[in-house]
Amino acid sequence: MAQELSNIPFKGVFPTAVTLVEVGPRDGFQFEPSVIPTDLKVEIISGLAAAGIGEIQVASFVRPDKVPQMADAERLVSRLPRQKGIVYTGLVLNLKGIERAVESGLDAVEVSISASDRHSRKNAGMSLEQAQRHGVTMVGQALQAGLHVRTSIQCAFGCVYEGHIGHERILELGGRFLEAGTHGLVLADTTGMADPIKISKVLAALQHVARSVPIALHLHDTHGLGLVNVMTALEHGIARFDCAFGGIGGCPFVDGAAGNIATEDTVYLLESLGITTGVDMERVAQCTNRLEGYLGKRFPVKNRPIEQGRNTIPFSSQSP
Repeated sequence: MAQELSNIPFKGVFPTAVTLVEVGPRDGFQFEPSVIPTDLKVEIISGLAAAGIGEIQVASFVRPDKVPQMADAERLVSRLPRQKGIVYTGLVLNLKGIERAVESGLDAVEVSISASDRHSRKNAGMSLEQAQRHGVTMVGQALQAGLHVRTSIQCAFGCVYEGHIGHERILELGGRFLEAGTHGLVLADTTGMADPIKISKVLAALQHVARSVPIALHLHDTHGLGLVNVMTALEHGIARFDCAFGGIGGCPFVDGAAGNIATEDTVYLLESLGITTGVDMERVAQCTNRLEGYLGKRFPVKNRPIEQGRNTIPFSSQSP
């Protein structure tokens, strides 16, 4: 007989609440071959905010000729409704990106560099050492501008070009950003190579160094391990996860790295464990349906409350 989730012995004590950072409007829209109209972006982002998601990554401040899907970054930010408790963030890859983010009126940015030398050269045109120095400079510039800064480490669990990325390298990168004053760290499974063992090793080492600075995970479901990896991170006390409505997105610079963990699926898992998210899964699903209808395609999310009926698991009756 299947055990109730509440009776399953877990290694660690799960957080009572988790913060979900919605990255679909940046990561997902950026990944689509066609450019999403600004009006539709505003509609969907507003819907995600109404669903109870308090932090939404809305744009990348990158070169329009490289990523035309993000060419409207400033115009988009200017049109977003400002609501108490909602933080809009932007991804920046260079100092110019920080300047653009500040001028747009954003209060928070994510500085991002790769832990892989080959990926960094392909993605940013810089060696790993150059990217490290540049990343520290970017963190300093963003802090000086009064922005809230989190720093993400791409390819934290492996790279399709280099293979294994040792956790020593992640510790070195994380340590340098912590010294620079970053407000948070993000471990990004850019190429979808994370697994529970890798996650446990990296987190065990990095948490000792980060101490009170929050660590978030940006996970992909490329090989079907996305939510398994969430469970592993929960056992280590991680309480911040990036996710994307519908499971959209990936990395346009790495073939086959599609598939962020879906916001709806992540909420379903967490709430079934008695972990509070504050997110209305049905409202998120409405955003997914809206984009699917516009693009004429179906995204990989599995939990669709609008189709399946609301609360197919009695969340309130279960606890970790």
